[in-house]
Amino acid sequence: ETARMGLRMNTTLLSLALALLSSGGDAFSTPGAFLSRYSTRAAGPLFMSENPKKEITFDTKTQKELTYDAATGRFFETGDSEECIPDDEYCAVDKETGEMIRLTVEEKERIFLDALQSYYVSGRQMLNDEEFDLLKEDLAWNGSDVAVLNRQEARFLAATQAYLKGEPIMSDQEFDALKSELKAEGSKFAVDTEPKCYVDTGICKVTMQEDKFRTNLLYLPAGAILTIVWLALGFEIIEPIIRLNPLVLLLLGAYPIYQGAITITDDFIFPNNKIAYGPCPSCEVNQRVYFGDILGVEGFNDVATAKCTNCKTQFQVQKNTLRASTVVRKE
Repeated sequence: ETARMGLRMNTTLLSLALALLSSGGDAFSTPGAFLSRYSTRAAGPLFMSENPKKEITFDTKTQKELTYDAATGRFFETGDSEECIPDDEYCAVDKETGEMIRLTVEEKERIFLDALQSYYVSGRQMLNDEEFDLLKEDLAWNGSDVAVLNRQEARFLAATQAYLKGEPIMSDQEFDALKSELKAEGSKFAVDTEPKCYVDTGICKVTMQEDKFRTNLLYLPAGAILTIVWLALGFEIIEPIIRLNPLVLLLLGAYPIYQGAITITDDFIFPNNKIAYGPCPSCEVNQRVYFGDILGVEGFNDVATAKCTNCKTQFQVQKNTLRASTVVRKE
């Protein structure tokens, strides 16, 4: 009986030894060493990054990536680095820490305009030539329209900014003359396509544009009538003498028809005509205003008064400058 039990124990121990050898285990290793060997095979728990996630958006003007830093409460134009590189871009210096601060395009444009205003108006130089050139080159590289302007445009922008600050640097007559000059030159700085409202007066203003397409359509009725009359007279008078192609006859009468349409329209049908279009100064819904008379019926001449089709706000438009402004209600 004792021999049988010993044989069973030997068989059991032999089975355990074979099992350890086949599994690659080490019978003499400590539990910690065994766990350290197989710890890399197990999938541990996943932890979120300790760094706070930053919001990424895009600047629609420059198509650059903007990163918002919650710690400083500022936007940065590139997500690679928040540090400003003074050799490659214009940087501001923090007076407390002395560190370089990266500015947005809007902040750089504001500094550029302030520097222009200080130089042209008071003669004081805010930035030295090297800093100004670096700032201008930085804005040009970022596609800003402010950096590419002549002297008159610089004066206009400086006057506009000074007026918004409540410190006008020129009279209304000088400003209107300067704006008309820039508009005649085709400058895009002289047209404010977005309405601006002033808190102190409660007046909203915007600059409309001339609707040349609809203005040219005013000459269509007279031109069509003159064309029909010319072709009829041509076939009645010239056809018996010599046969001409209708296209040749139409080409011969193109200039007389053109001059006749302008004369009849400007002198009799739509005298002093001008059509302006643009957003409402109050609600920004597109509006159109007609200046001039219609078949002897007197219309708007220098100033047109209209009411918005959407918000029903009354506004006035000046014919020469196309500046539209809301009318202050009399209490």
